[in-house]
Amino acid sequence: MKNSSKLLEDAINEIAKLPGIGKKSAMRMALFLLNQPTEMVDNFAKTILKLRNEILFCKICNNISDFEICEICNNEKRDFSTICVVESIREVLAIENTHQYSGVYHVLGGILSPIDGVGIKDLNIENLEKRIQENSIQELILALRPTFEGDTTNYYLNRKFKPYNLKITTLARGIAVGDELEYTDEVTLGRSILQRIPFEN
Repeated sequence: MKNSSKLLEDAINEIAKLPGIGKKSAMRMALFLLNQPTEMVDNFAKTILKLRNEILFCKICNNISDFEICEICNNEKRDFSTICVVESIREVLAIENTHQYSGVYHVLGGILSPIDGVGIKDLNIENLEKRIQENSIQELILALRPTFEGDTTNYYLNRKFKPYNLKITTLARGIAVGDELEYTDEVTLGRSILQRIPFEN
């Protein structure tokens, strides 16, 4: 059954494009926004547009930032000798929420997946190598999802950076195979960071 308003229908269709949002949830959200003061909806819309148009990516680690260098890379209290390699910004947020990690990050922007057409050149690996070459990096933590694609990427990175004589570790397997890091509870993820193991083990 179609809605009596095309404007409402269009809004529902756009909201339903968000991950995890079905048509019924989208309709509830659209009706909620419709019943809010104009100022509130205007602020909401402006905030989303500002996020999309003004957000930057850190030129060091590729994390999201309001500035050219993110707060993590700009924090002198962080351990710059340890880089945690993650797939996306979601994993940075998940690990930071554990309060168990004091090093810095490197966001790959994906993982190797030939089926999806994602190859080595599609990932932010060249910049990672540059960081390793130009800085005194002692440890590389491979914190990619425990799936076939994640493990394939881990193996590639381990092989590529082994000649640099780094300590290369991976998360302890308190995380089940196939789990997404962002959905792992903070205690398990925090312990996995603290109890990381040599990758080749």
